[in-house]
Amino acid sequence: MIKKYFLTFLFLIPLVLFSQDSFEVLEPSYIKSVTLHSKNVNAFVPIIKLGETLEFTFDDLEGDDKEYTYKVDHCTYDWKKSKLSSTEFSTGFAEDRIRTSVNSFNTYQDYTHYQLFIPNQSFRIKISGNYLISVLDEEEEVVFTRRFIVFEPKVDVGVSIHKARKIADIATKQNIEFVINHPNLQINNPSEEIQIAIYQNNDWNNVITNLKPQFLRGTQLIYKYGEETIFFGGNEYLYFDSKDIRTATNNIRRVVLNDLYETRLYVDQARINQPYTYNPDVNGKFFPRSINVDNTTYESEYTKVHFTFQNYENIAKNSHLYVYGAFNNWQLTTENRLTYNDNTQLYETDIILKQGFYNYTYVLVNENFEIDTTFEGTHFQTENEYQVLVYYKKFGSRYTQVIGLGAGSSVNLQN
Repeated sequence: MIKKYFLTFLFLIPLVLFSQDSFEVLEPSYIKSVTLHSKNVNAFVPIIKLGETLEFTFDDLEGDDKEYTYKVDHCTYDWKKSKLSSTEFSTGFAEDRIRTSVNSFNTYQDYTHYQLFIPNQSFRIKISGNYLISVLDEEEEVVFTRRFIVFEPKVDVGVSIHKARKIADIATKQNIEFVINHPNLQINNPSEEIQIAIYQNNDWNNVITNLKPQFLRGTQLIYKYGEETIFFGGNEYLYFDSKDIRTATNNIRRVVLNDLYETRLYVDQARINQPYTYNPDVNGKFFPRSINVDNTTYESEYTKVHFTFQNYENIAKNSHLYVYGAFNNWQLTTENRLTYNDNTQLYETDIILKQGFYNYTYVLVNENFEIDTTFEGTHFQTENEYQVLVYYKKFGSRYTQVIGLGAGSSVNLQN
């Protein structure tokens, strides 16, 4: 696993992800606070067990109560549109109107809040797999998309996180080992029928795939690679909490009111050459929330958050710094790209965000559109979450199932 990975979109058209097979679309600047996760308590990732409820929400800052439609597509293991018809993976209507919306109340920024649950009275998913949900406007044009995964617990997945085996990597990387137990599922050819995807912190960009089992032992598939399953540990995420919009708190230096509330964070210092410092985080996630209101979904304010970053190292020509996190689905846009201010000698950008708790970090993108996630330093001690998804395509089957999910945290790092 190298520390840089390729971005599948062109900067000339920053709202659309382009590759030969990709059909993902980034949200326009007026769509904010997109969340997609299980409705279970303390579940904040877009992975659900078949039969569970998925909650999908977003805000439209144009605030004109548009009629949006959603569409769900089934995808292959490598996130291409599958050949299944909607009747093969679902019951009801795979395309329907988003029926729940409410306009903001008593806020400086007008917006319309939309909410959708899957399954609902009109639509239900009946098989596991990778899925893409698209939001369409009244002209039936795709406004933006999000990925999610539905799994069935047909196998057990045991995951452990270890230090890297090589001396050169031991201070900077983490190695993922796992075992798949399938006593109730006959797998005739594991090397061909089983596929694996390992995600770090639910970042769609940071994934390891195409692994074969190293050993077979009865009804166990064993994966104990030394090089193929290592990730850079990275650094702990930075954070701020704007739940109280009128008060400066930890990491918020000042709040002023102009047309919108403006939240000015303290200057972030480069951490690349600093020793590891423990800083509890939520691994890049964000949680819209506010206090002193009755309903946070439509009474929370939007605020212009001013990020400033001080970096003493020269950045290569045609390389750019970005604020990075789940708040915009780990994507890079014009809004979260920092520019150098000659007067302050800082890198700066403003991002309009809803009140809430936010994790973020800084990444460097070079002229080849590769993301360097170690720009803020990388340590083996860094706390990361890992998700191991097991895909199964039986010989002759028309689609790939997701038959297991395992999770591990480097809090329990093993030697």
